[in-house]
This record gives sequence, structure tokens and C-alpha cells, in this order.
Amino acid sequence: MSNKILIHICCAPCLIAPYDNLIRQNFQVMGFWYNPNIHPYTEYKRRLHEVKRFSENHNFNIIYKDNYKLEEFLRNVVFRENNRCQYCYYDRLLNTAIYARRGKFDYFTTTLLYSKFQNHKQIIDIAQSLANKYGVKFYYQDFRKLWKEGIELSKSEKMYRQQYCGCIYSERDRYLGKKSVGRNA
Repeated sequence: MSNKILIHICCAPCLIAPYDNLIRQNFQVMGFWYNPNIHPYTEYKRRLHEVKRFSENHNFNIIYKDNYKLEEFLRNVVFRENNRCQYCYYDRLLNTAIYARRGKFDYFTTTLLYSKFQNHKQIIDIAQSLANKYGVKFYYQDFRKLWKEGIELSKSEKMYRQQYCGCIYSERDRYLGKKSVGRNA
């Protein structure tokens, strides 16, 4: 029985604990980097660099869809800012499901499930819909249970640990000290 899984990677600190966990469960894990919404571009490049460093240090294969599409993200969420995460989840999971199908993976999942700040129900609903459409099973695990482990592992590897989800709105909310309105834990 094959256990090939493609994991969407939002950033290296959110990857490290789920990656270790999936390996312990005997999955054949491959990564998928696709995050066109991260702002500013320097932040996008910094996160991408950290993922590449993780890949090299762990001999971990990653597919890179290195597309910075800030304008497209903004066009799709303007006047719907309070629901922006839904679009963001959909876009990243859609691309993950497509690549999982092309690569004949048994499953796909996402490191978004590691964050205590993401809406798991919305992620699961979107992913299940895409799993049905593309014929690749969505693997759900509540990676939030690995939160402390992930923090310790990322610190031990001296990873860059960002302070916001990634989009321009979450960056704004970080500096204004507000809870992001687009996300629900």
C-alpha cells in the first residue's frame, strides 16, 4: 500500500512538526510551495529561502510553484476582505490538489492545519470538495496539537519565524495590534 502525500507548505516553521509527524506515520512526504499572497515581496522571498534551507537540511523534495501574484490575490479579495482567507485557502489547496493528481499522490494536505489562527472547518470543506473533484484524498490531521513541538523544533534549527499569516491584511493587523477579521481559529 502506497502512502504518498503532497503537503502544501505555507512556511518552514509551520512545516517542521507536521513533516516529522507524517514521516513517523510512514508517509512518503513531498512538499509543495505555493503562496502567491504573501506581502511584501521581501517577506515572500525570505519565507521561500527558509523553506529551501529546510529542504536542503532534511533532504526533502519540494515542488516550487514560485509565482508571486499579489495583484491577482488583491483583485479576488477586494470588497470581500472579511472573507479573504476563503479565497486564499481555495487557491492554495486547488493548486495542491492539481499537483497531487498530476504526481499520482494518494493524499494531499496543508501546513495551514498547523496554525491555531486558521479556520480548520473552512480548510476541510474546501479540501474535501477539491479531493472529490480531482480524485485525490485529502488527509486531515489537527496539526495544532504539535504547536509547541513545532516552535521548539523551529527555534532549534534557528528558522526565521514570521509574525503574521502572510497577506497584506494580516500584516496590517499585526502592526495595528488587531485580531485579523478574515481568520477564525
